[in-house]
Amino acid sequence: MSKVLIIRLSAIGDVAMTIPVIYSVAEANPDDSFTVFTQTFLMPLFINRPSNVNVMGINIKNTEKSLFGFLRYAFILRKYEFDIVLDLHSVIRSRLVDIIFCLSGKKIFKIDKGRKERRNLIGRPPKKISRLRPAIDRYADVFRAAGFRFEETFVSLYDNNPVNDRAIQAIAGNKDGYWIGIAPFAKHKGKVYPIEKMEKVVKTLSERDDVTVFLFGGRGEEEEALSGWENEYAHTRSVVGRYTLDMELPLISKLDLFVCMDSANMHLASLVGVKVISIWGATHPYAGFLGYRQHEDMVVQADLPCRPCSIYGNKPCFRKDWACMNEISSERIIDKIDSYLKRL
Repeated sequence: MSKVLIIRLSAIGDVAMTIPVIYSVAEANPDDSFTVFTQTFLMPLFINRPSNVNVMGINIKNTEKSLFGFLRYAFILRKYEFDIVLDLHSVIRSRLVDIIFCLSGKKIFKIDKGRKERRNLIGRPPKKISRLRPAIDRYADVFRAAGFRFEETFVSLYDNNPVNDRAIQAIAGNKDGYWIGIAPFAKHKGKVYPIEKMEKVVKTLSERDDVTVFLFGGRGEEEEALSGWENEYAHTRSVVGRYTLDMELPLISKLDLFVCMDSANMHLASLVGVKVISIWGATHPYAGFLGYRQHEDMVVQADLPCRPCSIYGNKPCFRKDWACMNEISSERIIDKIDSYLKRL
């Protein structure tokens, strides 16, 4: 029996993508124990986990924000006597943990992020883009390298623990017709579809009696914008700030479809088995971050020679026009939604 420390500190979507792999590995290796080391606010993602999976949280935005605070916490980890460290992050903080355990004679296995391939992918045109190894497969590679069996058995966070339908009814009402989630925002501008165009999508859907739209986003300006849509359009509800993550995830699991960016919401929907229409701008599915078991035929993107120009969407547009998002019409997204609903 091995005691395994798994490190992935951020971001939300990346941590979410580790779950299908960790849960599948834990079920395939029941005699081993796995402890996930992540940020405290991300711990609620690891619900309904196998009995041999534990989660430890660190607050790197507050109490352990400084390098000294982080190192102090990292040294505390040694008392748990882990046999193996699996670094699924490979950044400065995770490498510090690696070094501490390496000095203690423990085995360290790190993710290969394919940084050179990523740089080539986002280079300036002319270029020929190629599909990189998916991030989820890269996570699985680390477990395989450490000698653990891996079979992709994960389906949903609620596969063996069904959602309480009465709880959903209490917060969302009776389901009548299609429930469609829309999350129009992302952390970086290169991933955000023009808000006025997404509003047209919401308006069009709101005019249908067989559709209820649930709006997802963050606090502040996002909440204000989505509250405005809720007040203006029928059959439209904003859930921003109203529910905790352990309430939002069950609601998402009951959606018929989720429309969002290349963002954390795509990965949250993937964890609960919901199909996603994802809209991509500066980033590209070829970088390996498409949601778990999502399909490229559900992707909406513009065919431009400059794409992708960023892995995370955080770089400025060198063309200055953000054509990657502006050239996608709201009608195209509506057509994609209709095409999927017809198959249900």
